Amino acid sequence: MALIEHKKARLNYEILEEYEAGLELLGPEVKSLRAGQGKLEGAHVIVRNGEAYLVGSDIPAYQPSNSPKDYESTRTRKLLLTKAQIGELAHYEGQKGLTIVPLRVYNKGRNLKLALGVARGKKKYDKRATLKERDTKREIDRSLKNQPRR
Repeated sequence: MALIEHKKARLNYEILEEYEAGLELLGPEVKSLRAGQGKLEGAHVIVRNGEAYLVGSDIPAYQPSNSPKDYESTRTRKLLLTKAQIGELAHYEGQKGLTIVPLRVYNKGRNLKLALGVARGKKKYDKRATLKERDTKREIDRSLKNQPRR
C-alpha cells in the first residue's frame, strides 16, 4: 500500500524501468509520510558524485509547531541504492529525453521505500490515447459486471 503517490506520473511519462530505493529521512519526516502527508509532484532524481538525490519533493513536518525553526520541507534527500543501481541511473540520466521520477513512497516491513521510474515524457496525443484506453477499459469492465450470469 502506497503512503503517498505521484498520481500523474503514468499519464505524463512512459515508465521504462522501475527501481526501489531507501530514503534518508529525519524522524518527523517519517511520521509525516506515514500519516500520508507529502507530495511527489514536480520531484525528480539526480545523480551527483556517485550518489543519488531526490530533489523537489515536499514533506512537511509532522507537527509544524514542534518542528525545528530551520526545518526545510523541500530539502534534497539522499537515496539509498547500490553502486550498480546508481551507475545505471547515471547512465539513464545522461541520455537525452529521459528523466528519473519518483512514483510512490510505501512501507516495506518497518522501512520506507521509494519507487523510482526511468521515464520518457509523453506527447499530448500519447496522453489522449492513454486516457481513451483507460475509459474504454472502464466501460468494458462495467458492462461485464452488469451482465447476468449463465
